[in-house]
Amino acid sequence: MADVYLNGKIVGTVEDPQLFVQSVKDLRREGGIADNVNIYFDDERNELKLFSDEGRARRPLIVVKEGKSLLTEKHVKQLAEGEITWADLVRQGVIEHLDAAEEENALVASLPADLTAEHTHLEIAPGAICGITAALVPHSSYNQSSRLIIGSKNQKQALGFYAANYLLRMDMDSNLLHYPQMPLVKTVIHDVADYKEHPSGQNMVVAVMCYDGYNMEDGVILNKGSVERGLCRSTYFRPVVSEELRYSGGLVDDICIPEKDVKGYRSEKDYGFLEADGMIYPEAKVDEGQVVIGRTSPPRFLSSMDEYNLTAAIRRESSVVLKHGEKGVADFVVITENDEGNKLVQVRLREERIPEIGDKFTSRHGQKGVTGILVPPQDVPFSASGIIPDLIFTPHGISSRMTVSHLIELLGGKVAALAGRFVDGTLFESETEENLRQELQELGFQEDGTEVFFDGRTGKQMLARIFVGNMYYLRLRHMVANKIQSRARGPIQLLTRQPTEGKAKEGGLRLGEMEKDTFIAHGASLLLKERFDSDKIILPICEKCGLIAVEDHYKKRKYCLMCGEDIDVSYVEMSYAFKLLLDEIRSVGIYSKLNLKNKY
Repeated sequence: MADVYLNGKIVGTVEDPQLFVQSVKDLRREGGIADNVNIYFDDERNELKLFSDEGRARRPLIVVKEGKSLLTEKHVKQLAEGEITWADLVRQGVIEHLDAAEEENALVASLPADLTAEHTHLEIAPGAICGITAALVPHSSYNQSSRLIIGSKNQKQALGFYAANYLLRMDMDSNLLHYPQMPLVKTVIHDVADYKEHPSGQNMVVAVMCYDGYNMEDGVILNKGSVERGLCRSTYFRPVVSEELRYSGGLVDDICIPEKDVKGYRSEKDYGFLEADGMIYPEAKVDEGQVVIGRTSPPRFLSSMDEYNLTAAIRRESSVVLKHGEKGVADFVVITENDEGNKLVQVRLREERIPEIGDKFTSRHGQKGVTGILVPPQDVPFSASGIIPDLIFTPHGISSRMTVSHLIELLGGKVAALAGRFVDGTLFESETEENLRQELQELGFQEDGTEVFFDGRTGKQMLARIFVGNMYYLRLRHMVANKIQSRARGPIQLLTRQPTEGKAKEGGLRLGEMEKDTFIAHGASLLLKERFDSDKIILPICEKCGLIAVEDHYKKRKYCLMCGEDIDVSYVEMSYAFKLLLDEIRSVGIYSKLNLKNKY
């Protein structure tokens, strides 16, 4: 006897659980019950579990009976000729989808040659255990598993040709790579997913070596000449939106160039790019503080008497202005309506992004790194045959991470470039390293991928032979232009009088205990003092009771709320946040007395 659960709820018992499982599977394969039902027998707990709920990850497998695959050559031929479809194979019971639970009862073979009488299923392809992005990583069977996951995640952050209709779109913050390429070392999935229609990287000549330590800690070195010729150049798009809102009483916003009597009017220079309709003209170069869409709004508060008041007619300025650190070129202006029928104006700004120090690059194997330096083309090391690398990768990134696939792709890319063909790097079915080495030797190069290199600055031959090849590198969306942040004096918060938070608000960077320790270690005491003086305040303290006294500048008198007027006051320098704490402690009835001592 075994208990039967359906989607976690008990529905009854069965006498022969194995027979019941087989009956359910046969019924599903014949089409008697829905094909999204999965069944699992837990023999340790003697429980049968059926699942038909949504949200389960299920994967397709070929059904095996008596050690033979149900998918025959005839099926494959019919599929190729379009006589049958995938749905027909599922309907015939040749292919079924298993979820994580039912997979516990299955024995899956990777290849038809591995099949035995015990096997229940066969993989459609050995590499089908990976998802789409992980399957795009070439030679990934030579990789450490965690690096494969990182590599697949990195590909999702790469810049590329994300949509062909990008000119008509108003995406939030989109990037477009100018010259995307198809990788020389590809997998079967690149063809299946039609990767050439939306590529997201470029093939670069990569040398594995050090160069004055600029590529230490995973840094990469770029050839400035390559960057100037358009390597990994991209455009960043960002929309700016404004609409004419409607308010109670028939009042509406107005998109226009604000007139000078409007409350909060800016300078004429700020409105310099606006045309007569209040919108910026295309191809205008705007910087922070400039108005992109001019707009005026009715006054915020209107009482019943205000309609007879002359000042009620004064509107307020509510234009869309570029925030701190934002700039760009007005690329596209759209005038349309929103759902409520109000006028909606959208302006797309574009910005050319040229690779610079601090921009992030990665191969498809999780070997990510930040640009350390752009080397002038005349200083870049070059090979005996005159090949100059676009990117120099550090050799220390391989040893601990064990991404052998990174090195094999360099070798495969070199073969692909020289032989004029694509190299197959599909998981478990890739071209072998031995074959690639042999082909490279036949092409007249060292079979281990190394070459004699010369230092571009001195012209001397390098002592070691340098491993060099072609590799598909990706530029990631983490660019220093989006993240750079600095401030001197600037806006402060009302409550704590400390600098505001966030890049857009011109905020500061918070300094914690550990950051304080680094300043002390560097002996940067003045910088430390400056950091901790951000909310400095000098307060009068009553020497008798130790509470904060009051200084009335208008009446030129000092008094204490506890001791009255005839008091001795000392001025103490403290943080405004600490003064706030004293106020809060006092507000709950706790006497916070400051015992003053003379410094000297």
